[in-house]
Amino acid sequence: MRRRATGSNPEGAATPLPSFAVQPRCGRLRGMRNILTVIGAGLLWPALAAAQVTASDDYLARMDGDSDNRVSLAEYQAWMGYAFEHMDANHDGMLSVEELPGGRGRTVSLAEHREALAAMFQRQDADHDGFLSTQELASPPR
Repeated sequence: MRRRATGSNPEGAATPLPSFAVQPRCGRLRGMRNILTVIGAGLLWPALAAAQVTASDDYLARMDGDSDNRVSLAEYQAWMGYAFEHMDANHDGMLSVEELPGGRGRTVSLAEHREALAAMFQRQDADHDGFLSTQELASPPR
């Protein structure tokens, strides 16, 4: 007769598994692993943060057309508008349903797209100076 994981005797009555099979792993070892994970993450955080700032600096440098270390609304719209320009196959300033991903949605004009970008720009401009800094570019969308 085949034994089930819960155990059985020849008469078919369930029997408990031995106590060593149902006890969780050593709690002390699990706790130590959690502590080491937290410490490891804490030690890596400065390196991860530095990598993010470097990537943000690179991103700002690519968007910053006049090299003044800040991104204006016009620069933001020009950089972020690349997707619209690439999808507008007939270059009429409108994304028709056929040009949209998946062939669904409504027609979108370049003016509507720029208005949406301007609204995103205004939300990201935390200090309301009309420009985006590296920190504002790196911050989560608002």
